[in-house]
Amino acid sequence: MRDLRYWILLSLWLLIVATPSASRAAREAKLTDLTITNTADNLLVYMRVQGAFLPEMAQALHSGVPTTFTFRASLHEGRRLWFDKGVSEVTATHSLIYDALKKEYTVARSWEPGRLRVTRNFEEARQWMTSVERLKVATLDQMTKGKSYQLRAKAELSQLTLPFYLHHVFFFLSFWDFETDWYTVDFIY
Repeated sequence: MRDLRYWILLSLWLLIVATPSASRAAREAKLTDLTITNTADNLLVYMRVQGAFLPEMAQALHSGVPTTFTFRASLHEGRRLWFDKGVSEVTATHSLIYDALKKEYTVARSWEPGRLRVTRNFEEARQWMTSVERLKVATLDQMTKGKSYQLRAKAELSQLTLPFYLHHVFFFLSFWDFETDWYTVDFIY
């Protein structure tokens, strides 16, 4: 009986250690360089995600599987002795497609409508995918001078939905879903 328990525990431990997981990817992926600024009319945010591209993702991308990153940002007004008031929420998506015939990467970013970025350089495409510049979070009319606010942001790679017959070919795709922790910045407008 003791030998059976030993082998079961050893097998479970090997399964946990040897299997890539979304939680490991999430620990590696994190938001960095979060900057808040404003124009005359809008509150803007800049951010970057690091550690998001795993080798399996690059392999799947070059096999024709599109990649989509989602960036979420929300602005809340801090209130004493009461729940914070939600001011705005914004979601931006970046999609990356590799054309094997042309050997080109095409990046579409939802907050830049009608503009496709095309390159033959994977590093450049990766940089476009992992950064957000001048994302409008709120208009300044929605905010009150002298009040405290909190900006929360995070990035995630959504699980891909493939046709059923491709699930056994791309079984590793479920391992590269990730979601960063919420990154928060408190400030007074």
